[in-house]
Amino acid sequence: MRITAAQRTENENRIRAAMDRLLRGEIPPGGKCDIRTLAREAAVDRTAFYGTRPYAHLREEFEHRLQSLHAIGETPDPRNAQIERLKTEVTKLKARLARADGTVEELTDFRTQALARLAAQHDEIVHLRATATEANRVTMLPLARSTSIGSCS
Repeated sequence: MRITAAQRTENENRIRAAMDRLLRGEIPPGGKCDIRTLAREAAVDRTAFYGTRPYAHLREEFEHRLQSLHAIGETPDPRNAQIERLKTEVTKLKARLARADGTVEELTDFRTQALARLAAQHDEIVHLRATATEANRVTMLPLARSTSIGSCS
């Protein structure tokens, strides 16, 4: 079914208005900042945006404007911005978890070494005590008597 020039102009105006709304971040519930949502918001068949169809130039304009926004760091779709923020946060948390795992591993190694050293020291103490008990052949000398200076007997 062919459309008239007036209908085509009206459709293009609706598409441009929907394009402006989407690029400002006015994303409808369940939609995204994409051609599918643009077509739905403008009440135009999505296939009209592809190939040699009548609104392919508007799809190219929409994609160019969207890329320009991305290039300057703006994201019209709040979900995409949230996804990017969450991806960054996940990356930071993974790095933090890796550092924590490394610390736990280092502390576990330290604990193992400390326990091994304590066991070795305990064994040495037990050995020295046994050696000291075996060599207990020390003879006690009698106490020396005290003599007073200056006494004559």
